[in-house]
Amino acid sequence: MTELVVTLDLDGVTDKAGLMDRCARALGLPDWFGRNWDALADSLSDRALWPEGAVEQGLLVVVRGWRPYAEARPDEWGTAQEVFAEAADRTPALSVALALGGSSK
Repeated sequence: MTELVVTLDLDGVTDKAGLMDRCARALGLPDWFGRNWDALADSLSDRALWPEGAVEQGLLVVVRGWRPYAEARPDEWGTAQEVFAEAADRTPALSVALALGGSSK
């Protein structure tokens, strides 16, 4: 069975607030999503919050268009990568992949 693929498009994101908004939209997170690093880690690891079908199939989050954000905010991007890695490590059905290329820039 293949994983459900969700694309997290960061094209045009320049700060943490933008990243959190894109994560909330791409993953269909609830309005009460806290938009901070801990909330993102918890949401990625909480299968009850995953998009429909992902619980049965597993979830692959493909992050694209991330390079400009990584260059503009390297410390924030480092934290984001740690959050993605931690969530994937503690949730075997979750994978996060960084797409190389594919940015409109």
